Amino acid sequence: MPSPLTLPAPRTPGRYRIAMVCLGNICRSPMADVVLAEMLDDAGLAARVQVRSGGTGGWHAGDPMDRRAAATLIAADHDPSAHRAQQVRPAWLAEDDLVLAMDADNLADLTALPGGEQARAEGRLRAYRDADPLGPGDVPDPYYGGPEGFEQVLAMVERTSAALVAALERLDLDAV
Repeated sequence: MPSPLTLPAPRTPGRYRIAMVCLGNICRSPMADVVLAEMLDDAGLAARVQVRSGGTGGWHAGDPMDRRAAATLIAADHDPSAHRAQQVRPAWLAEDDLVLAMDADNLADLTALPGGEQARAEGRLRAYRDADPLGPGDVPDPYYGGPEGFEQVLAMVERTSAALVAALERLDLDAV
């Protein structure tokens, strides 16, 4: 059994900010954003933990989630309707308590941003699946595949979100 996930302390007492990042912010990271936000709400943590997602590329900025990602979420009783894609800004690395990259390329792109290496050294910039109870690795991009790819991503997102919520419940959100 893997050891419990340890999260960095909040930058601001009483508030925790998490960002998920993929390439275009229309598939993987918004699926993770929606699921984690809903689980935080169910756990009574939504008022204290802010979740957002972004893409390393900005070509989808303002667009809704990929229709296949949205359909996968809807079929699992999640609501994707509020999502609009946005591009990550370097400031996120200084503002957020935890930034989770969906794959090694996204992690490298984020590390190359101003403040990225420092965020990595502090444990605030990590691979998303470092929090996955089944182990590390990339969240595969389902964009060019069929529905099974989106279902696979949803399964990863649901178990990883549950692990993140459990870690947040153990974390002293009022610490600095």
